Amino acid sequence: MTHTAQPAPADQRPLRVLAAMSGGVDSAVAAARAAEAGHDVTGVHLALSANPQSFRTGARGCCTIEDSRDARRAADVIGIPFYVWDLAERFREDVVDDFVAEYRAGRTPNPCLRCNEKIKFAALLDRALALGFDAVCTGHYARVATRPDGARELHRASDLAKDQSYVLGVLDGRQLAHAMFPLGDTVTTKDEIRAEAERRGLAVARKPDSHDICFIADGDTQGFLADRLGRADGDIVDESGTRLGTHQGAYGFTIGQRKGLRIGTPAPDGKPRYVLDISPVDNTVTVGPADALDVSALTAVRPRWCGPAPTAPARYTAQMRAHGGEADVTAVPSDDGLAVRFDAPVRGIAPGQAIVLYDGSRVVGSATIAATERTPATV
Repeated sequence: MTHTAQPAPADQRPLRVLAAMSGGVDSAVAAARAAEAGHDVTGVHLALSANPQSFRTGARGCCTIEDSRDARRAADVIGIPFYVWDLAERFREDVVDDFVAEYRAGRTPNPCLRCNEKIKFAALLDRALALGFDAVCTGHYARVATRPDGARELHRASDLAKDQSYVLGVLDGRQLAHAMFPLGDTVTTKDEIRAEAERRGLAVARKPDSHDICFIADGDTQGFLADRLGRADGDIVDESGTRLGTHQGAYGFTIGQRKGLRIGTPAPDGKPRYVLDISPVDNTVTVGPADALDVSALTAVRPRWCGPAPTAPARYTAQMRAHGGEADVTAVPSDDGLAVRFDAPVRGIAPGQAIVLYDGSRVVGSATIAATERTPATV
């Protein structure tokens, strides 16, 4: 398979490109590279909060008034038109409300992945296509390769240290046909990206990276959820059901969590305890030893394929966290889901997380983890 230089499609014609500009250095450099490549680029900043000051400030988020001004200044330097689009209601419904509902159900969602699926490559892309644009450009570190037959594939970034293909694994073939990631083909450090931004005269060159969840203003996820779900006292128990402590809401925990358990009674072996299970029905959190977190298989639902859907069992590597490693798996697709078995146990997988399958560097697709099978010898 021959990989063409990203992002142009098979005919190599200049494109009308809508560049999503968050106000950070990556999206600014991506927009500048797209314009430099000869494309007709328009910048757009997404207003994702009805009250932008409620989102993270101090140059750490992607949705503040400060960020929109930084994006506008970058567009002016690049010399491209710039607009602000209000997608706050859609973002609240598809990302924030989904985030709260998932935690209420005892699952651990990834809001960045959901934002890519529902906002940047659905709401934004649909509007862009309706306005006559050919592609949406973002500052993600990933590659889109064009096969000889014209079909497009999503691949890991050339620089694996910055690869963001995991959070793009929800993109389907139609969305990939209109996706552009100008940063994904270059092996450069973040310092080199910042140096490039400085050479281009972009004031965001030294702006800190965004961290955590953009819509949680103070970074306190547990407090954010408590405000929306209420505080509800419940028990922390061990695997035998013995009560070890209390909590103020099971939604404040994730599978594999070690810190913040506030258990006064030490384990008999003196080793740390981890969250093994979260039961929203009776508001109970179960804790136990680390090896009880080992998972040998899982089932996943709502699969999304970055191209044709697999129809038979196959061998892949799988990634379960945005910054996690890969595991060798056998995956069996079905009409409504995916069954995955690991070659070796993997620790601390939580329902609600996404599993993304890879064939080499190619992203095959993703699905939402629904249930896990613990390694029998350790339970």
